[in-house]
Amino acid sequence: MEKPDSLRIAILEDDVTFHDAMARAIAAQPDMALHAAATSRAAGLAMLDGPAADVLLADIGLPDGSGLDVVRAAVERWPDCAVLVNTTFGDETDVMTAIASGAVGYLLKDSDDSQRIADIRSVHQGGSPISPMIARRILSRFRTQLPQPAEREPSPLSGREHEVLQKISQGFTSSEIAGELQISAHTVQTHIRRIYRKLAVTSRMEAVTLGRRHGWLND
Repeated sequence: MEKPDSLRIAILEDDVTFHDAMARAIAAQPDMALHAAATSRAAGLAMLDGPAADVLLADIGLPDGSGLDVVRAAVERWPDCAVLVNTTFGDETDVMTAIASGAVGYLLKDSDDSQRIADIRSVHQGGSPISPMIARRILSRFRTQLPQPAEREPSPLSGREHEVLQKISQGFTSSEIAGELQISAHTVQTHIRRIYRKLAVTSRMEAVTLGRRHGWLND
């Protein structure tokens, strides 16, 4: 049974050995729970009709179709769930399609269970873990296309997102922000993920730097 404060993990994976290894790794964490699991595209889409998970660990090579269909559907049906692709497919087209579909992280199945657990925590906290080889490919492709920071046009933040960003700039932890704003730690993490997405950044430092550059923060 899931504990009320558990980080709820859903898995979309047809490899029984990999699924069982991840299930054991998740069960070994005192603050995580295996929330739902599916082994095919059809089962993955059906899984999304149930209660939302906090993180979806999704393979894209499934026996009855592409896991990217489930990724796209998860972004719509579970909007607060962070989708982390975990696959053997490192082709540039697969990577870019996954990111365009809404995945916030892309991992190859070449890391150990402890690293994947760390990546799950990272993506839930607003990070975007990407395997080094994949990161190099993305950087190589966009090196000449990325705008300089001054040219960025970030989406405007909501009032609550501005408050969270202000607290981040003052060095508050997520738990402290939750206490200051009288909201749950889970809600704080949701705001942080939205801030990262709107500002096109992957860390607190980047978000604060951009916020200060645009004059959104009070020193």
